[in-house]
Amino acid sequence: MDKLLIAASGPLAGEVAASGAKNAALPILCAALLIDQPLHITNLPDLWDIGTTRKLLSQMGVAVSQPAVNEVVIDAKSITTCVAPYELVKTMRASILVLGPLLAKRGEAQVSLPGGCAIGARPVDLHLLGLEAMGAEIKLEGGFIHATASRLKGTRIMFDTVTVTGTENLLMAAVLADGESVLENAAREPEVVDLARCLIAMGAKIEGAGSSTIHVQGVAELHGATHRVIPDRIETGTFLVAAAITRGRVRITRTDPNLVDAVLVKLQQAGAKVATGVDWIDIDCRGRRPDAVNLHTMPHPGFPTDMQAQFMALNSFADGVSTIRETIFENRFMHAQELLRLGAEIRIEGNTAIITGRESLTGAPVMATDLRASAALVLAGLAAEGETLVDRVYHIDRGYERIEQKLGQLGAKIRRITKQESGA
Repeated sequence: MDKLLIAASGPLAGEVAASGAKNAALPILCAALLIDQPLHITNLPDLWDIGTTRKLLSQMGVAVSQPAVNEVVIDAKSITTCVAPYELVKTMRASILVLGPLLAKRGEAQVSLPGGCAIGARPVDLHLLGLEAMGAEIKLEGGFIHATASRLKGTRIMFDTVTVTGTENLLMAAVLADGESVLENAAREPEVVDLARCLIAMGAKIEGAGSSTIHVQGVAELHGATHRVIPDRIETGTFLVAAAITRGRVRITRTDPNLVDAVLVKLQQAGAKVATGVDWIDIDCRGRRPDAVNLHTMPHPGFPTDMQAQFMALNSFADGVSTIRETIFENRFMHAQELLRLGAEIRIEGNTAIITGRESLTGAPVMATDLRASAALVLAGLAAEGETLVDRVYHIDRGYERIEQKLGQLGAKIRRITKQESGA
């Protein structure tokens, strides 16, 4: 499998464009199952997870075409099966997002129980309870979710805990349900808002997306539309941390500063100078060592769990002692063990990491354990002395579009070693 070889790169400098958001694109791709007309999606990132979703849709008989780079047209009128098989679903948890639209539009769905990153339990029970409340009959057999419904009925759904994919799945189910649905304690993430914008363009009646209460008035049918995916806030944040950890100066373009408010606050606390425009962010770390910053992850608009690992890498080089509390996933400190291999000083106590920053770390072979952990190891490698070899970078390819090329534009000394080169 491919690896990334990273050498100490000095201060990064220059300009790099953000890609479309993976976590917004995945549910929007699945939303195409709600219509018998084409859905044209632009600003679509070229990622492993996007490819997996396209393959899943194609396997169902859905027509998928690519009229241009970072664009796709999906036409589900030719769908031949409502089965999402294990061999595809096991590689990506977001595959569960076909469940709601299949059930709402086709009246049935057979979806394998999902897999994905090993960062803790992410059960789908809230998805299933919501669909049952809307009148679906759900059975779990042979590792599959079997769901049927003549037509879903609008209802009030109160989520026990905030769930992004649960909110998205039930939002897509509700748009074709009979009557009004109210989603309480709904996820407020920008990706949920982007899905709602796409659904509204398709003819859905939705109010309140971005708040904790979403009202949906079901309609008889939806129609084709064109939708542009929002910029990826996690990729944006990762590039910003890359500038900070190398004490550089970088501009991120084709992004939205409003999507990364919590990240920008922490970078300013770390000593970075930040300026923003309508679609760009400048970060200038003025060649100085970052200050340690404390944080704890929370659902949006709090600090995103998907940026926790990157800030652990930053704090490993920072001046001072910091604490990071992870409140979303119970098993998301696996990157700490790999950072220790570089010489970081990190102590884990339950869901809290205590990091004592060091002036420098030393490169070593490390192994990525999940998507955001792999980004943290790449960032640490940029600032560590010597060379860092990151193994299992298929994780990073799930969520970062050509990361070695983009960081290379900023002066990073990073290159991909293919399976053939490494002999592995």
